[in-house]
Amino acid sequence: LCPNGVEYKKIGEVCEYEQPNKYIVGSTDYDDSFNVPVLTAGQSFILGYTDETEGIYNASKENPVIIFDDFTGAFKWVDFSFKVKSSAMKMLTTNEKALLRYVFHCMGNLNFSSDEHKRLWISIYSQLSIPVPPLEIQCEIVRILDNFTELTAELTAELTARKKQYEYYTSSLLFFDVNTRWVTLAEIADIG
Repeated sequence: LCPNGVEYKKIGEVCEYEQPNKYIVGSTDYDDSFNVPVLTAGQSFILGYTDETEGIYNASKENPVIIFDDFTGAFKWVDFSFKVKSSAMKMLTTNEKALLRYVFHCMGNLNFSSDEHKRLWISIYSQLSIPVPPLEIQCEIVRILDNFTELTAELTAELTARKKQYEYYTSSLLFFDVNTRWVTLAEIADIG
């Protein structure tokens, strides 16, 4: 499907952004009993939950969005409704040239970071180029990468469980009471 290679486009050519002003939470009195998450694109992601019902960004599995922190370049995939904490975020969607999930994976592969404290989207990030193959190829790339993401999560969970199991058996098998006789290695083995 790409006999002449793949065209590169600036992210700003395939993504449209929306300012978050109408989605900013009014009160930071969060409570886990409330329904609407308040998001940040940083590590904490869900800052808390609000009971506000106005100005909610209606993302869903069918209508997802990428939230982009304009000062750090951090971004997250969101497929549920939410509000945001600050105006330093952009909501990214795509036009018909690219699949949003494909752009998300490309963004993750850019390894972009910035030490500057300035708005990054318009000045820098939207100007970065990504390959934009035909939509059929994008679909297949997304399928493969999502599959690997799922397998990686499963493997990580399995490794975490095995580490806990190892720690449990190590402490159980190597725990000795006060009546246990302790000896030096030389008393029970020939060392050569």
